[in-house]
Amino acid sequence: MLYDGKLRNMTAIYLMQGDKMLLLYRQGSKVVSNMWIGAAGGHFEENELNNPKACVLRELKEELGITEDMLRDLKLRYIVLRGAKDEIRQNYYFFAELSKEYEGELSSNEGELKWFCFEEIPELKMPLSTQCALEHYLRVGRYDDKVYAGIADGEKVVFTEVVEF
Repeated sequence: MLYDGKLRNMTAIYLMQGDKMLLLYRQGSKVVSNMWIGAAGGHFEENELNNPKACVLRELKEELGITEDMLRDLKLRYIVLRGAKDEIRQNYYFFAELSKEYEGELSSNEGELKWFCFEEIPELKMPLSTQCALEHYLRVGRYDDKVYAGIADGEKVVFTEVVEF
């Protein structure tokens, strides 16, 4: 693969209530279709290039009508890189707790939303980077506050903690 410096930046958010996570069965998309992904997300706008949180909050409001004040503990937890065609794709995965009052009223024009118990998630059909990030989150990440970076190689994602130095 030849990369000529093109990057594609994307965000996704995984909303939780206790031991359940809200996922979207994405339909009709050119990029990801007929798979489970984060509850909301998408591509950065030009003014968001250095602010993935602004992007994920905009996408969350556009797709689900949810604003930051409806969330608790919104945090960037994973950054995953992978090559695709002639670009490097950077996915920023956020996690947050959604207020209980919004559990049953959510809908999306991107596909079907559904709450899953954590133990059901590994069995779902997902893009590789999503699947690996969620497996790591359920096994390791939900028990800490760290940010992890991962590189996808087509079969797996290798994660390491992002440290400040």
